[in-house]
Amino acid sequence: MELELKEYFSIIKKRIWMLVVIVLVSCITTGIVSYFYIKPVYSATTKLIVNKSSEISGIETLNTDIVRLNIMLVNTYKEIIKTPAIMDQVAEQYPDLELTSEQLTEKIKVSSVNDTQVITLTAEDYSHAKAVAVVNAVSEVFKNQIPHIMKVDNVMILNEAKTQDHPVPVKPKPELNLAISFVVSLMVTIGIIFLLEYLDDTIKTEADVQQILELPVLVTIHKIHKDEFKDNKTGQPLSEQVGEKSYANLG
Repeated sequence: MELELKEYFSIIKKRIWMLVVIVLVSCITTGIVSYFYIKPVYSATTKLIVNKSSEISGIETLNTDIVRLNIMLVNTYKEIIKTPAIMDQVAEQYPDLELTSEQLTEKIKVSSVNDTQVITLTAEDYSHAKAVAVVNAVSEVFKNQIPHIMKVDNVMILNEAKTQDHPVPVKPKPELNLAISFVVSLMVTIGIIFLLEYLDDTIKTEADVQQILELPVLVTIHKIHKDEFKDNKTGQPLSEQVGEKSYANLG
């Protein structure tokens, strides 16, 4: 196992330049795109509560049956919110949003936590102020329209979205993008390195000779550059001395 790990590291080390270059280029490109080219998206959130109480002697009380019924209604209300019955009214009552019912449906996300009576509405837009206006408009229209649709007035707005002085965009997330880019490029490059090693069938080491030919290596000749052949007396490369003697003989 230890030998295999050493072989793996040796393969990667041979092409470490490829690994560094690809990962570096990938991370730099991701950072530039994330910080300078992707337009930031902002979100705003409101919360609604489905809560029908019964009045006894002027005191509001809740029983488990009513709570259970309200929880069951949450899933129904989540579907109703994104229907034309609500979105058409929002587009009609808030023309300043300049959005159609289809566009409003795409911008709104509805969610809830299991076994709770709370519904969360989230709107996303390139403008934080517009996201706030959209989600508040949808919440208000839904609260006003549900008595006409379900014949019961059991929806209240827990909190409205408010405009922030310094909103933080929800997208993009440059740090997360950089982390993903680093991991993905690293894995892809390592895969490419091992693929190139697998496709390379040239003989490079003594071990390759023994493995392929199944014969022992008797002699190895190292590659030597011509400048390494120097006269011990003059220090001049032998190739130059041979050239000078040849010219002299011709003369």
